[in-house]
Amino acid sequence: MAVWWHRVAVPASPGTVPSAVGAAFRRGSATWRRPLAAACGEVTGLRCFFHRQESAGVGYRFFSLSAADLALSLRRGYVCPGLDQRLAAGPAVLSTAPPARLYAAAAKTAKKGSPKKKQEETKKKPVSRRRPLMSKPVDDVYLTWHYERPSYGVEEAVGMLKKFQELDFTHPKQFVYINVFLDMALEKKKKVEPFASSVLLPYRFTDETNKVLVFTENEQEAEIARENGAAVVGGVELIKWILEDEIQVDFYVAVPAIIPKLIPLRNKLRRKYPSTKRRSLGHDIPKMLQLFREGLEYAVEDERVIKTRIARLDMPTEQIVANLKAVINDICTFKPPIYGPIVQKLVIRSSTSEGLLLKLDGLLPQVEKVEEEEENAEDDDKTHVQEPVST
Repeated sequence: MAVWWHRVAVPASPGTVPSAVGAAFRRGSATWRRPLAAACGEVTGLRCFFHRQESAGVGYRFFSLSAADLALSLRRGYVCPGLDQRLAAGPAVLSTAPPARLYAAAAKTAKKGSPKKKQEETKKKPVSRRRPLMSKPVDDVYLTWHYERPSYGVEEAVGMLKKFQELDFTHPKQFVYINVFLDMALEKKKKVEPFASSVLLPYRFTDETNKVLVFTENEQEAEIARENGAAVVGGVELIKWILEDEIQVDFYVAVPAIIPKLIPLRNKLRRKYPSTKRRSLGHDIPKMLQLFREGLEYAVEDERVIKTRIARLDMPTEQIVANLKAVINDICTFKPPIYGPIVQKLVIRSSTSEGLLLKLDGLLPQVEKVEEEEENAEDDDKTHVQEPVST
């Protein structure tokens, strides 16, 4: 049975209750109404019941009417027969006490960062009991997720890559790549900023050369730059052409005397702006040109990964290993050794093979041992210099 609930605020005086209620119903000014399925009892020949709630100065009457009785009463112009007597018989009782709560209070939701909510979340999360990984498989066919990822020495890994190429009948002169995962953390919350660099490999694996521009106003230095393969040589007059993108090269090199005049190019060149940190600013023009024309450029991606190629697969193993060590040694210069090694994980692969995890033993530069030996030597010298004091 559909029932409409109405709440009407009426004065506490019994004499004015019926007219106020009738006027409220005729205007349709009930505070709220909603359909509700409920069973009603017989009261004075009409299915109607009351709930009363008191507040200061005003009596609140809660009553419900069935759909049929409500339609009949509205058609006749009054609420229902016997309603005046029922309301007059039970007048509202004035009280200063707060109204009684006829419903249950909603539970307070815990704040996002509260420790109570964190404890509830930890209880709800199921504890994943993962089996400990086994170190080495016994058979040739096994489930990889049950075992730790195997690591190999450099020479062994390069030999495996060459064997993969023979078994797969792929191109023998494909490139060899490395993925270097870095630990950029320093003391407290500081970290190494992402960097880019160029390194001159001991064994070149490509005939490609980069275009290098040299900034200098000295005629002798300009002549030396042209003899060593500089693509463009000039002074301040080149700034306008670079800003208008009429000159485009791979790297920019400069001598210290002209660097104050190149400030307008700082925002344009950004990382390629000449600086001593990138070894693109100095007096040794032939050395800088060789580094940037024939060197290998690499950069940090995703804040902690370096992906670059180092050789071709058809090169001898010794040459591939030498190029790998040259790149790793250059990467290690960007973090002080007192904060630990910057190389965290190293993976080598070819263009068509899977990645092989390498052992870092023997690849990282031995800086800590040398420093300890120097400190011990200094301590020994101090003990030898000190002479016993005789009284």
